[in-house]
Amino acid sequence: MTSFLPAFLTRVVRAPAARSERMPDRIELDGRSVPLAFREHPTAKRLIMRLTPDGGVLVTMPRRTRRGVVLEFVERHRAWASARLAERDVVPAIGDGATLMLRGKPLALRHRAELRASRLVHQDGGDELHIGGQAQFMGRRVKDFLVREARRDLAVAVERHAERVGLRPRAMAIKDTSSRWGSCTADRRLSFSFRIVMAPPEVLDYLAAHEVAHFVHMNHGDGFWALCRELCPGTERGRRWLKHQGTGLQAIRF
Repeated sequence: MTSFLPAFLTRVVRAPAARSERMPDRIELDGRSVPLAFREHPTAKRLIMRLTPDGGVLVTMPRRTRRGVVLEFVERHRAWASARLAERDVVPAIGDGATLMLRGKPLALRHRAELRASRLVHQDGGDELHIGGQAQFMGRRVKDFLVREARRDLAVAVERHAERVGLRPRAMAIKDTSSRWGSCTADRRLSFSFRIVMAPPEVLDYLAAHEVAHFVHMNHGDGFWALCRELCPGTERGRRWLKHQGTGLQAIRF
C-alpha cells in the first residue's frame, strides 16, 4: 500500500554498526514532551519524520542506520515537527457559522433545524451548507456530506485515469484516515480519505492519478512517477499542496 503524510525525509547511507544505546522515547517541542518512536523498514532508503494521528513523532529509517545519524536528523527537523503540531492545535470548530473548505473554496456552515437533509446552497457571497437536525449532530452530518462529495469526485477522476492505463479498480472505499491520503493494493483495491474533497480539485486529481499509477507500478520508482505525471501534469503541484497544507485538513475533527 502507499501512504501520504506531511513528512521530512533525507537519504542516508546504511551502515553495519548496530546501535548499542536505547533510542529516546520523548522529544521536547516548544515546552511539550511529545512521544517519539523509531521504526526500521526493510525497503526504506531515507529517514522520514512524520506526525502520528495521536500527536506523536515517528521516524522511519533504513535498517542499520547509525544512531548518531538518526538523532542528528531528529534534531535538525525539530522546528518542522513543532510547526506541524502547532497547525494541528488550530482545529476549526464544526458549528453554525463555521467555515470549512470544499474543493479549495470556503464553505460556510449554517444550522437549519427544520431541514431533513443537508443542502448545498450557492450564494453570491460564497457557498453555504445548510445542515438540518439537532445542532449537536452537525459534525456527523457535515462529514456525511463530504464523504458523498468525495466519492463522486474520486469516482470520476479514477475512471478517467483508469481508462488511460487500461485497467479498472476492483473496489474503491472512502474512509476517514488521519494517517494517509490514499492507498492501492496489489489487486487494485483503492482507498481514499474523504478529506481530499476539501482540497482544490487539481489536488484530488493528482491523488487519484497517483493511486491509479500503482495499477501498473506497485512502487515509487522512476517508471511510476513518469506515469503519474503523464496522467496528471499537475503532479508536482499536488504533492507540494498535500505536503504543506494537508495537515490542516487532517486536523479537523468531525
